[in-house]
Amino acid sequence: MAFDGTWKVDRNENYDKFMEKMGINVIKRKLASHDNLKLIITQEGNKFTVKESSALRSTEIVFELGVTFTYSLADGTELSGTWSLQENRLIGNFKRVDNGKELNAVREIIGGELVQTYVYEGVEAKRIFKKE
Repeated sequence: MAFDGTWKVDRNENYDKFMEKMGINVIKRKLASHDNLKLIITQEGNKFTVKESSALRSTEIVFELGVTFTYSLADGTELSGTWSLQENRLIGNFKRVDNGKELNAVREIIGGELVQTYVYEGVEAKRIFKKE
């Protein structure tokens, strides 16, 4: 349960360009870049609970590995897909409900930090979190 704990966003890499590619307007991109996102992750077997809290919203996502679920981003974009666990990495394969385009995500612990990598239409971005 390496992902268990409270994680606070520390920095972003290429996040603005990623959100622009996703079609998120400039005002929402600026807000999201400084949202002070905090994740509380708990794992019980194949079930994960992720509580997200930020300046934009608070929500709780519950999912099981390999089971399709729907999730809404802070801007309202809906995604449908699954998370799987491969070695020590959570791999997310999602499709946007509105246009069917793929959004892939990876969560992994690197050097004590939680690194979330996103790829959408060839644009890669990272959000790096430190454990509280």
